[in-house]
Amino acid sequence: MVQSPPSPAVIPFDQRLDRPLDKLPISVLQINLGRRCNLACTHCHVEAGPNRTEELSPAVTEQLIELMRRFPQITTVDLTGGAPEMNYGFRPLVEAARGLGKTVMVRSNLTIFFVPGFEDLPEYFARHQVQVVASLPCYLEDNVDKQRGAGVYTDSIRALQRLNQLGYGRDPALRLDLVYNPPVPRSAEFSLTPSQGTLQADYDEYLRSQFGITFNRLYTITNLPIGRVKQYLHSKDLYWPYLRFLADHHNPATVPNLMCRNQLSVDYEGILYDCDFNQMEAVPCPSPSGQPLTVADLLAANSLDLITTVQTRPFCYGCTAGAGSSCGGALT
Repeated sequence: MVQSPPSPAVIPFDQRLDRPLDKLPISVLQINLGRRCNLACTHCHVEAGPNRTEELSPAVTEQLIELMRRFPQITTVDLTGGAPEMNYGFRPLVEAARGLGKTVMVRSNLTIFFVPGFEDLPEYFARHQVQVVASLPCYLEDNVDKQRGAGVYTDSIRALQRLNQLGYGRDPALRLDLVYNPPVPRSAEFSLTPSQGTLQADYDEYLRSQFGITFNRLYTITNLPIGRVKQYLHSKDLYWPYLRFLADHHNPATVPNLMCRNQLSVDYEGILYDCDFNQMEAVPCPSPSGQPLTVADLLAANSLDLITTVQTRPFCYGCTAGAGSSCGGALT
C-alpha cells in the first residue's frame, strides 16, 4: 500500500516532549512468542491469525530463560502473541520464570481454552499462579462478536466462569484482569477511551449480575493506528485524521508512566524493542552501530542498560491521549 507522507498538522512525538524519553531501569520483560492465533480480530495490532507461522525458536527461548536468570531486576514476565499459548516456548518460559520467583502474565484471548490440545490451560495457569490478562473488548455480546468473530463472547464467558471456579478473581494469588478495546473508528467522529474506573464498574455490575463472574481490574487500551487498525483507517482515509485527533489530546501527565520506559519487548527472533507497538511497526532498539539490538547482545554485555533512549514515532500519541494507554491500562 502506498501511504501519504506525514501530515504537517501532526507534530512529531519527540518534538512534543520537553526532553528525550529516557529509558528507566528495566523491570518488565515482555515477550511476543509469535503470531499464530486461533482468532483474527479486527483490532489486532499484531495481525495474528490461524495461518501465521512465526514463533520463537528453541535457541531464543533458552536465551530468554538465561536473561531472566541472570537479571533479578526483571520482576515481571509478560507473555503475549498471537495467542501466546499456541506458540513454541510458552510453557518453558512460564515454568522458568515462576521458578525464579517472577510474576508471570499471560495475555489470553480466553477462547484458546476450547481449542483441542489446550483444554488444560485454566488448570495449568492456576497451578503456576499465572496472572491472566484476558481480552474482553466489551461486556456486551454484540460488540465483542463484531470485533472478534461470531461465538467469541459465549466462549469468553464460559472461560471466565471456569477461571472463577479455580479461584481466579477471588484468590489473591490468582489474579484475573480484563482488557477493553474500543471499536475501530468507522468515521471521523472519534472519541477517547472511556474512563477506566467508570467502565470497570459497568463491567463488574453486568458480568456479576448476568453470569456470576468476578475479576480484579479492567484495563482500557486505546486502538493505536498500527496493524489491522492502520490498514482499515487508510482504506477509509481516516489514518491522518485519527492521528491528529490523538495528537490533539496529548496529555503530558501520562509521559512519566509510559510502559516503554521500564520494559523490554522481545520478538520471536530475539530482537529488542521498547514496546510491542514499536515491534509491530519494525522500530527496533538500535545498537551504537545502528544494528538492531538482540537478547544475545544483552547477554554478551552482561547488562540490561544498553538502551538509553526510547524510540518514538507518531503513533505514540495513542499512548498519551486523554488518560493514556498501556498494556496495564490507563496511565493517569
